[in-house]
Amino acid sequence: MPVDSAARHILALDRRGALRGGMALAALAALARSARGEDRLRENPFTLGVASGEPRPDSLVLWTRLTGTTSPVPVTWEAAGDDRFTRILRRGEATAEADDGHSLHIELGGLAPASTYFYRFRTAGFLSPVGRTRTAPAPGSDATFRFANAGCQHFEHGHFTAWRHIAEAPLDTVFHYGDYIYEYRGLRPEDGGWAARSRIRMHEGGETLTLADYRARHAQYRADPDLQAAHAAHPFIVSYDDHEVSNDWAGGAPPTAEFVLRRTAALKAWWEAMPLPRAMLDRPAYRRFRFGRQVAFHVLDTRGYRDAQPCGGRGRCDAIERPDAQMLGPVQEAWLNDGLTAARDATWQVLAQQIPLMRRHLANGALSLDKWDGYPAARARLLAALAERRIGGAVALSGDVHRALAATVHADPDDAGSTALATEFTATSVTSEGDGSDSAGRPVLLERNPHIQHFGARRGFTLHEAGARGFEASFRALPFVSRPGAPHVEEARFHVEPGQPGLHRA
Repeated sequence: MPVDSAARHILALDRRGALRGGMALAALAALARSARGEDRLRENPFTLGVASGEPRPDSLVLWTRLTGTTSPVPVTWEAAGDDRFTRILRRGEATAEADDGHSLHIELGGLAPASTYFYRFRTAGFLSPVGRTRTAPAPGSDATFRFANAGCQHFEHGHFTAWRHIAEAPLDTVFHYGDYIYEYRGLRPEDGGWAARSRIRMHEGGETLTLADYRARHAQYRADPDLQAAHAAHPFIVSYDDHEVSNDWAGGAPPTAEFVLRRTAALKAWWEAMPLPRAMLDRPAYRRFRFGRQVAFHVLDTRGYRDAQPCGGRGRCDAIERPDAQMLGPVQEAWLNDGLTAARDATWQVLAQQIPLMRRHLANGALSLDKWDGYPAARARLLAALAERRIGGAVALSGDVHRALAATVHADPDDAGSTALATEFTATSVTSEGDGSDSAGRPVLLERNPHIQHFGARRGFTLHEAGARGFEASFRALPFVSRPGAPHVEEARFHVEPGQPGLHRA
């Protein structure tokens, strides 16, 4: 509307109590600036690409985030049945607001199951890249479900070539287990340690502490073309681990006031950067998906509700054996148990989470107390829930440790002869720790852990296929990430029989 008409409208609202004093003046000033063209977009605002997520049989979330502006920006979005947009099925307009980091989260409902859609955004004469997405199959269908598991993408440690390969794979979705960003300041070789030694490119700015810091770090990662390609090719189901906030954070530990502010800023920036519905600003990150008759997909949060790591995170102490140890927290634990019961008709119940569930005696004989090994009582309760409900198709997904692992999880994690209750596949990192090697630590770890049948120390990702005939896992490894363009090879492949936890090489 013309500035004069807009001014009269704002002043009328103010007289009714909706806008008062300074707010009205600020709104008038913004309108005036816009009328003078001071806030007009001069460059392409879609430099962070597009994404989709939360695939359900009848709905999806479409995402983009604008750059180059400080003002609200009206954006038109379109969803079509073809990539040339000759069959536009939906169209709408939304406003990218500064309060949300100029991110848009379009919640698109009323869709057909197991259907492919294309989408794009437009504003001020600029057009976004085209994204491709897909809804989940109908609850009663027998569709085979194909997905990737990936995470731990330290920007400084290498190129995101793995995401380009994921973009090119025929998938229904991608599960990102976490460590989407790393919070550290830019490291220099003279800083020492593995992080600095592995540096290929550099973080911009210092350690992330404020909302502005986290927004900038997400933007730096999102500008990577290979990561953008994966987001544009497939819908994502995302979770977070520790580095989205701070290394090894534990939500159940007594926080300082400063950490509360930091965590709030970090999780707000994470929501802004992900294809998530608005409701997830105020509700827990754990949630559940169903992919046809075959797969129930339980996304867990192993950070937000856990106790602090026992023994200060190192060594051994009596606190490791405390019977009330919490990894998921009582509320999430009950939620998971209810979901396992409700989904007993599914062939596969997938626990999509962040950290290894399996027992891992490391090469030096120690345990990693930041993983489920530091919370054995909580793990025992989870395994008992699987046993009591006779969940024969339990599969755990994990990451975090920058190694590829395939293991059988037993009722007694220290006894490979005890009842097998679940199968676990741990994806290695996309880049974290740099190129890696073919044999680092493998013989000792496999000898100490007979329930682990695969160990890989290269970078990469894992591809999965779940259906009526079995659950497949293909470990994909890249020979290098220190320079772009690496190929990927299948390092190992495993098969799980329906109703029979345990690994078979395929």
